[in-house]
Amino acid sequence: MNRIAVKIGSNVLTRADGTLDITRMSALTDQVAELHRQGMEIILISSGAVASGRSEIKAEKKLDPVSARQLYSAVGQAKLINRYYELFREHGICCGQVLTTKENFGSRTHYLNQKHCMEVMLANRVIPIVNENDTISVTELMFTDNDELSAMIAAMMGMDALIILSNIDGIYNGNPSDPAAAVIREIPAAGEDISEYIQSGRSSFGRGGMLTKYRIACKVADEGITVIIANGKRDNILPQLLTTDSTTAVCTRFLPSSKPVSSVKKWIAHSDGFAKGEIHINKGASDALLSPKATSILLIGVTRISGNFEKGDIVRIFNDSGTQIGVGCTDYNSQETARQIGCRDLKPLVHYDYLYLD
Repeated sequence: MNRIAVKIGSNVLTRADGTLDITRMSALTDQVAELHRQGMEIILISSGAVASGRSEIKAEKKLDPVSARQLYSAVGQAKLINRYYELFREHGICCGQVLTTKENFGSRTHYLNQKHCMEVMLANRVIPIVNENDTISVTELMFTDNDELSAMIAAMMGMDALIILSNIDGIYNGNPSDPAAAVIREIPAAGEDISEYIQSGRSSFGRGGMLTKYRIACKVADEGITVIIANGKRDNILPQLLTTDSTTAVCTRFLPSSKPVSSVKKWIAHSDGFAKGEIHINKGASDALLSPKATSILLIGVTRISGNFEKGDIVRIFNDSGTQIGVGCTDYNSQETARQIGCRDLKPLVHYDYLYLD
C-alpha cells in the first residue's frame, strides 16, 4: 500500500478528563513519520479540536451546542495543529492544515479544488492534516462525524486503504464488554450484513459510534478501498497493520471490492446529503438497474419526481416500493423532467456513468 488515509478519533487523542493526550499523539506521530520515511503518502484526518478547546477555555456562561462547538473548535484547532506541527518537525517532516465543510463536497468544483490542494501537498512530501471546520459548520450541514469525512477523503484521493483508529480493537460479534464477544477479524466484500451485532452507543467525546463506522466502512470497501478499524491506543498499531505479516494485528479488516469505480462515481456515492430532488422509477426500470448489465435511467421508466433540481444536480433514486436504491447526477432540470416523464427515445435522465447504486 502506497497511499493511506488515517483517521484518528477524539477518544484516541483525549484523556478521560477531556485534555489532549500528548503522549498518545506523539506516539502516533512517530508511527506516521516512520511510514512516511518508507515512502508512503499519508493523509491524517484528525479529531480532537473541540475536546482540546474544551479543556483550554471555560465559557463565562452556558452556551448552546452550536456556539460551544464554534468556540471550542476555534481555540482547540489552533492548539491541535500547532502540536502536530512541532511533533512532525522533530522528524524533519512538514505538515499542513486542511479545514473543510460538508458543503465543499457538494460542488464538483470545490471537490476538485480540495483534491488538487492535497495532491500538491502529497507531491511535495507534506502531510495533510484534515478536520471539519467546526467554526462555520452548523448542525444540519455537519458531517455525521470524522468517519464520514475520512470516507470522503479516502474516495476523493484514491487511497489504497483507510485506517479508522478508535478506542476499541474493532467490530465485535457482541457487546465488547462481554468476555465471550470477539473481534470480527475480516469482513468480505459484499458480505453478510452484521449490523445487528453492533452496539449503537456513541463514544465520550466523538459524535459517531461503531454502527456508523461499520456502514461507512462497507461503502468505502465497495469502492475498492481496504478499510481497517483498529485501536489507536495500542502501541505501534500503524506499522503492525501495514506490515506483510499484518494478520497478527487485532483489528477488523473490510476487504475491498474488485470492481472498478470511477472517480465521478466515488464522488456521487458520498453525495446523498446534497440531493436536490427525488426520481421514482417503475419495477421494470429498477430491475434493469440491479441487473449485471450497465443500465441508465430512461424517462420511460420514471413514474414521478419531487424537488426542484437543475441539470447536473444530485438526485436520489427510489424504486416502485419507495425504497432508495441509489443516487445520481441528472441530465435534465426538474421542469424538463416533469414534462417528459414516460417519453421514449430521449437521452437518459441519469446516465450510468453518473449513477451510484446503494
